[in-house]
Amino acid sequence: MKLALGCIADDYTGAADLANTLTRAGLRTVQTIGVPADELKLPEVDAVVVSLKSRSIEAGLAVSRSQAADKWLRGRGADHVLFKVCSTFDSTDVGNIGPVMDALRGSSGDAIVLVTPAFPETGRTVYQGNLFVGAVPLNESPLKDHPLNPMHDSNLVRVLARQSKTKIGLVDLATVVRGPEAVRARLANLSEEGIGAAIIDAVFDRDLETIGEVSLNHRLSVGASGIGLGLARALVTAGGGRKDAAGKTMEAPVGGPAACLAGSCSQVTLQQIANAEEMMAVLHLDPDRIITGQDEARRALAWAAQRITEGPILIASSATPDQVAALQSRHGRDAAGHAIEQAMADIAEGLVRLGVRRLVVAGGETSGAVVDRLGIPGFLVGAEIAAGVPVLRAVGAKEGEMSLALKSGNFGGPRFFSDALDLMH
Repeated sequence: MKLALGCIADDYTGAADLANTLTRAGLRTVQTIGVPADELKLPEVDAVVVSLKSRSIEAGLAVSRSQAADKWLRGRGADHVLFKVCSTFDSTDVGNIGPVMDALRGSSGDAIVLVTPAFPETGRTVYQGNLFVGAVPLNESPLKDHPLNPMHDSNLVRVLARQSKTKIGLVDLATVVRGPEAVRARLANLSEEGIGAAIIDAVFDRDLETIGEVSLNHRLSVGASGIGLGLARALVTAGGGRKDAAGKTMEAPVGGPAACLAGSCSQVTLQQIANAEEMMAVLHLDPDRIITGQDEARRALAWAAQRITEGPILIASSATPDQVAALQSRHGRDAAGHAIEQAMADIAEGLVRLGVRRLVVAGGETSGAVVDRLGIPGFLVGAEIAAGVPVLRAVGAKEGEMSLALKSGNFGGPRFFSDALDLMH
């Protein structure tokens, strides 16, 4: 198997988003959980997205895991590797985007790397180096209250410069709209100035196509699924991929009981939970009881066991930003986050023992904890539930056939949970 494109994603839901984007664009794609074992049998594909849970861990560990993924992908013929980060550039001033980018750039041999989290389809645009979420700058969006990585600066040149050891430049929209040759000339000038990475503006899909075409001349790029779309379109134009990339991914229906788990505290997910209460049984967990060691997971599973045969259920640990802040003040940010993630993983494991084979998970950190606990090594990518969220069919799962949906907190429409279950037969 020789890959046309290799990708390293810093969380599981972002990886699913990217894999979905590549599939829609015409690349046969598999998403793996971690660096695949040599014995894992993968189908013939154009692209592999290696999912890491590295967004919020210690920077050195994020670097080493990303380097291992890069080595695996390069070893299977990937000439270009995309380091996929969140479309809201979630990170702190110590990383992990900058440190990972620096390490991968060093091994790639690239003099300069293009960086953009823009994905206009999902309302993420970059102009003059500033990231917008819809109509507002990043620092005025709900991401300013992110429980792990609050974003208080919309200027990505400044954000990345605080993390990276290299100088950061800008390729502005006026250059991008003049086309690939203008971008290449700008990059050459920046490189001569000693700049090793450049934030590049993108406001429309056609900007992503320009960026993708230019990026294929390099061995590394950094960004969200939008740059993946540009890369995929460039590869398909060059003769790779096929129109029916999603093809027969889902094959026969999985069937059986279905459940939803919500760990995200985004405003979008909170509204989706409220809407789900009209259509299914919903249990709200007590985060304080989780953190203080009282067995909320056992209570949740007992509740689920009484209802799972009657129809879909939803179990939520989500809370409002004010509630999250108070919780972190009482127990500490890291301790609170870890305890809740592990409780949700306990619940997911218990649900599978109860026979659940269709599972919807909302929240990047929650999805990572759940998939790790279930030990699923990879997924084939199927139909799209909402922008950036596909149905996934497990590959190599010890439980056998399973269908999952892994959703970033801010993704999906108001009735996401029921929309997902409608497609997960």
